[in-house]
Amino acid sequence: MSTRSLTTSKTYRLTAYGLMTALAFVANYIRFPFLGSQIAISNALCVLCGFILGPWAGFVTAGLGNFLYDLIAGYGLEGLITLVSKGAIALVAGLISFKAIRKSKLEQKDYVLQVVGALAGAVTYVALYMLKTYVMGITVKGLTSDGAVASLLSKLPASSINAAFATIAAPILMSALHQPLHKLGVIGK
Repeated sequence: MSTRSLTTSKTYRLTAYGLMTALAFVANYIRFPFLGSQIAISNALCVLCGFILGPWAGFVTAGLGNFLYDLIAGYGLEGLITLVSKGAIALVAGLISFKAIRKSKLEQKDYVLQVVGALAGAVTYVALYMLKTYVMGITVKGLTSDGAVASLLSKLPASSINAAFATIAAPILMSALHQPLHKLGVIGK
């Protein structure tokens, strides 16, 4: 690989990382009502970070974009928890699906891997979010164990709806984006 193409490759990667970080940040502002709750598209974008960039770069971009949102939204150091939990969505989705998505032509099993990766990433986030809700309920809010569980249970329906949305939306978006991203060299070899 020549020096020029290596530089171009690094430039493309940095551009993709910056773009996905920005999209993960902005996705927090896009919400719509659904069944008495709200669906935020941020979890679906986190899955896409893992699909497009791979598990580790996806972890960094999804985590960083959501961390920056938390800082600006006034959540302070809680953003560090968000960095890990939102990054984990991309990490898990990427670990399961990235190798299949890198192919130039996807087979039926590759689409199944996308859905499994999205589901696993979304469930990982829900589990981490419920853990955070419980621990912070006890340590920060001073709730009893029963109170922390009640707080956790009150947030579970909305979290589950967002997980379902991410599981459905991310593979659909990836299917639409696969060929253009592959032709641009963003994914693939």
